[in-house]
Amino acid sequence: MGDHPIIVMKFGGTSVATPEGRSAIASRVTEALELGKAPVLVVSAMGRKGAPYATDTLLALVTGLPADAREHDLLASTGELISAVVVAHELRGAGIDACALTGAEAGIGTDGVYGNAAITDIYPAGLLETIALGRVPVVAGFQGVAADGRVTTLGRGGSDTTACALGVALEAEAVEIYTDVDGVMTADPRTCGGASVLDVISADELFQMAKHGSRVVHMPAAELALASGLAVRVRNTYTDHPGTQVADIASYRPAGVATAVSHSTGIARIRVELPAEEDAAAHMAAQTRVFHSMADAAVSLDMFTPSKTALVFTLQEADVDRACEVLGTLGMAHEVRSGLAKVTLVGAGMHGVPGVMARVAESLAEADVNVLQVADSHTTISVLIAADQAERAVGALHEGFGLGE
Repeated sequence: MGDHPIIVMKFGGTSVATPEGRSAIASRVTEALELGKAPVLVVSAMGRKGAPYATDTLLALVTGLPADAREHDLLASTGELISAVVVAHELRGAGIDACALTGAEAGIGTDGVYGNAAITDIYPAGLLETIALGRVPVVAGFQGVAADGRVTTLGRGGSDTTACALGVALEAEAVEIYTDVDGVMTADPRTCGGASVLDVISADELFQMAKHGSRVVHMPAAELALASGLAVRVRNTYTDHPGTQVADIASYRPAGVATAVSHSTGIARIRVELPAEEDAAAHMAAQTRVFHSMADAAVSLDMFTPSKTALVFTLQEADVDRACEVLGTLGMAHEVRSGLAKVTLVGAGMHGVPGVMARVAESLAEADVNVLQVADSHTTISVLIAADQAERAVGALHEGFGLGE
């Protein structure tokens, strides 16, 4: 197996949680071996909240107790360890020589930040030795170790990032991300009944979808795919659907102006009163104080828009209290509006095309959606709206740009 091309196969929580799912995993690995590949598996914790070994279920064991960040990450990491052992056992039962590995044993080094660590180094010697011995490594995703040996987790969805980072470090032929849907869809099917599976999507579009609310692929994983040119495919564990191929920018040809619609809820908007723009020095100094103070308080800002007398920005509702405390300390008057959502049209084909914003506005107006704020980039147009209009807005943009066709 040592000379065979490596393929990294990541399986999500719904795939590893049931006997049927684990049997399907064994079939996928058998297929890869028969094709002459050297599979490296990455697994998530088993199931979703409520399932006995899901991460949220495990963390609920210490809810309400004094928080200890190191122990919180230790507990959070155990779900993937259970999955790795169970899946390795399943593979051996199917006649495949497999072994479970922790993130540390797989050589995954992090920056040491609890709860949302970034992968800084991969030391693949142990994995490569395992592969050379003809064994299939089953790596616990979502975790790594800091330089001093502390276990740290990579944030929700971090197993995707584990898989892509290993794909780069091992110079894998491809990374396949297996889930319980057929691939990346044009919108969240729970919100938009007309959503369909995309045959191909650019790495940049996938990154923008993840950044703006889609949960199909973890955002750092999409960023890795974009930066590295890694070959990634999103597939269904349970079906033979070919899935969605993630293409690099050079080979991608967008089929239309837009590719997909993402959305996120739980957003608030804050308006901060500033000195009048006529006093330019004081006006800019006040803006700078807000930005620096929010950064120091680890409050992430989005869709910020300055005006002559104010600064308006959005943030997660969970960060509102901290942001208001910061503004109170600065002595700055402010107003908060909660219960908002951001809906984002994503498409590499919209760059330089006139009339896209007009089409967005028309689609939303026809659906009686009131737009509070707009932000755009080369490949996205985001609108801020009331959360109770989000489903209507997603459907209107999806239909207005013909994404279900």
